[in-house]
Amino acid sequence: MKSVKSAWIKCPIGYVEIIGTNRGIQTVSISDQKRQKWLVPFCLREAVLQLKEYFEGQRQIFTVKLDIMGTEFQMKVWEELEKIPYGKTITYHELANRIGDPKAFRAVGQADAKNPVWIIIPCHRVLGNDGKLVGYAGGLWRKKWLLEHEKAFAQRDLFY
Repeated sequence: MKSVKSAWIKCPIGYVEIIGTNRGIQTVSISDQKRQKWLVPFCLREAVLQLKEYFEGQRQIFTVKLDIMGTEFQMKVWEELEKIPYGKTITYHELANRIGDPKAFRAVGQADAKNPVWIIIPCHRVLGNDGKLVGYAGGLWRKKWLLEHEKAFAQRDLFY
């Protein structure tokens, strides 16, 4: 039997909730609502640490175990999202091309929107086909913040 646990962390753009079990992280979401600090369950400690490192500009790739569910198509899209480099962006058309179905850019957008582990699978790195910020469950201002955050640290790393 898997026992579902949750933890909250405060970050620069709100409060992040992490839900998972010993098998892996199931969801990561964001809220504006202030949360109490709770003891972080053992099974979520690594995810909490990696998310904190990400927001501090010390982590570009997540290595936590995931325990997510989706359709075969969604899983294919999410796997491709993980390949988008830190600090880089692509369009929905490019993402559809990468999964081998150039006409599926709308379906790719829907799969992107259903990503259950926000930030860990970087759905914020996908832009509209005109290169503009579009559709983000956490709000476009958060998407913009995340992209600027990554760009700043990616640029800094060129000089170190």
